[in-house]
Amino acid sequence: MTPTQLRAYSAVVRCGSVKQAAAQLEVSESAVSLHIGQLRKELGDQLFSRTANGLTFTPGGLRLASRATELLGLQDITVLEVSAAGQGRRLLRVGASSLFAEHGAPGLIELFASRAADLDVELSVRNPGSFSEALIERRIDIAIGPPPAVPDPAVVCRPVMYYKVVTVAGPDHPLAGTQPSPRQLRDQTWLLGPSAAAGRGAIPALLRRLGVPDDRQQIFQSHAAAIEEAKRGHGVAAALSFTVAPEVRKGHLVQFCGPHTGLEDVWHSLTLAETGAPSAAAELARFASTPRAIQAMMRGAGVNVGRFKPSIHVTLWS
Repeated sequence: MTPTQLRAYSAVVRCGSVKQAAAQLEVSESAVSLHIGQLRKELGDQLFSRTANGLTFTPGGLRLASRATELLGLQDITVLEVSAAGQGRRLLRVGASSLFAEHGAPGLIELFASRAADLDVELSVRNPGSFSEALIERRIDIAIGPPPAVPDPAVVCRPVMYYKVVTVAGPDHPLAGTQPSPRQLRDQTWLLGPSAAAGRGAIPALLRRLGVPDDRQQIFQSHAAAIEEAKRGHGVAAALSFTVAPEVRKGHLVQFCGPHTGLEDVWHSLTLAETGAPSAAAELARFASTPRAIQAMMRGAGVNVGRFKPSIHVTLWS
């Protein structure tokens, strides 16, 4: 079987039809059908059949679907590794939730990359719900953010850092200096970073607990931008306690008190459970929970531009 055949089959699995797979791959339907026919002949399995409700996959077809994504991911990472090795360098691809990528990743990456002169780090922002899939398909080497809702035996999950999300507002906000009730908070305009659009994490959990309706949520391109709007008295914001503490001390922000105004959570690292996982990923997973690493994440220092490679394909949500 060839990579071209596997790509055609993976596209059919993703799209649910040969026609849509052909459109996604920008080839003809006959080309996709040809590749599927070759796979059927070589593997001795029908793989899938058409029904009134779409495609129905055989047990062998389902197994090939998972193997195809793994093999294609291995091919992609091999190309990257060979290219990097030819230049005497290693590449570590880190996937992160938007909250961690904005506030924790810069300091961690700077400190970790400084330990190895031959290491480049690529950071991509991803929906925490896609962490395991991205790891299994070899699109990233390690993920850091909220843990998966359902443990995956193919993935090792390690706690990295405890953090607390608090609710803040500008000093001129009508609720400043009070202890607002859940109902009062629910009725406010919430100024939020992109993590609010994810299904997992402390900020989405806080919004769900308070029952904040969608029409009360304004999502900005970054959490820092949302905090700036809160300073101007345009609403309340959910933020990491260690990032807003200096602004609270200066009086630029007011932090609300009460059991319903904050939430604690833990960032986790996720790596593949298999022994063949990239050594740099396993090393970062171990290093991320050390006191030095936690201090670097809270300090939020920038990374040297020569050592950091932002991902060419950065996605907020898939």
